[in-house]
Amino acid sequence: MFLKQIHKKTLIDINKQQGSALVIAVFIIVVMTVLGLALVRMLGASSESVAYEVIGTRAFTAAQTGAQWAGREIFPLGTGFSLHCDGSTVSESNTSFVTPQTLNPPSSIGNNNGLENCLVSSLKCEDLKYDGVAYFTITSTGQCNVGGVTTSRTIVIEARSL
Repeated sequence: MFLKQIHKKTLIDINKQQGSALVIAVFIIVVMTVLGLALVRMLGASSESVAYEVIGTRAFTAAQTGAQWAGREIFPLGTGFSLHCDGSTVSESNTSFVTPQTLNPPSSIGNNNGLENCLVSSLKCEDLKYDGVAYFTITSTGQCNVGGVTTSRTIVIEARSL
């Protein structure tokens, strides 16, 4: 009799435990799914941030190209002299301030590999001559529009005549 009761109790305990493995399996599946979705979301945000960084670097390069173009216009190679922002020659007797000029950079910047859909959206030049030295401030803004995302970067370069 005592054996029958132990055997009966064991059967009852086994019957109570049936299905607990199923609950544990469902719990593990849910947890793994949540972790997988979080990982996919993080990877998506990371790749988007890299894309914005690349577009921003391209806009910075466009701005730098515009500033270098303006520098070449102000300091023509092989001439030994510099020009005011308006194109007039800087002379020893001229101590004036030339009003800030908006320059027109070449529109072919976007034709270069790596700068497709990019342009120099703003290029300004200010100069001042003081004590026989001409000082220049060039402000250039590059802008890139890729896939509906527009990014712009602005750089300022200061230079002086020798």
